[in-house]
Amino acid sequence: MKLHRESKGTILVATLLFVIISILAIYFLKIWSLLIIMPLLVMYSLVFWFFRVPDREILDHRENVIAPVDGKVVMIKEVEETEFLKERAIQVSIFMSPLNVHICRFPVSGNVIYKKYHPGKYLVAWHEKSSTDNERTTVAVESLTHHKVVFRQIAGYVARRIVFYCNEGDTAKAGHEFGFIKFGSRMDVFLPLDTEILCRIGDKTKGGLDVIARMKE
Repeated sequence: MKLHRESKGTILVATLLFVIISILAIYFLKIWSLLIIMPLLVMYSLVFWFFRVPDREILDHRENVIAPVDGKVVMIKEVEETEFLKERAIQVSIFMSPLNVHICRFPVSGNVIYKKYHPGKYLVAWHEKSSTDNERTTVAVESLTHHKVVFRQIAGYVARRIVFYCNEGDTAKAGHEFGFIKFGSRMDVFLPLDTEILCRIGDKTKGGLDVIARMKE
């Protein structure tokens, strides 16, 4: 199984803790140490599972908006996007549990025209105000269909580290990685009002594969 580059520090710490606690448990508890080691082993395995990188065939897209993350669609509504667009837009929000793949992908192809990191709170990721109050990043892309699309990584109650690798002027390719969020959170995508929305609240998405909307030329 291929692991994400963001896994190195976390796996090192998890390995050290697992080894140290296991040695102490065996030394002091003898056979009863299994009551501690077995749950630890499950948790240790979940760390590797969290940082997995699935092998996915990413296609080229023009009008299609691709699911930027694995997760569940929790919101589709018209809102005022006040940071960059400064106009009404359709917000599609996808919540990621700690068991989802947490690679963040470009939802559309085009050119990166804006990026910004915002420090903030750590409200639960499905809270509506987490989009504006939580630690987050905002990226905007001028799409191949000449629309401005904004998307936002949002840290949740558990997620305490969000990273994004793109810079202004970079080429964005729908479905390809631009960042990563550790341990459960949310991704918001803001689309033009005339966008055809193809997903529904409750849908499960696979990042880089599922088409969640289609923009007009």
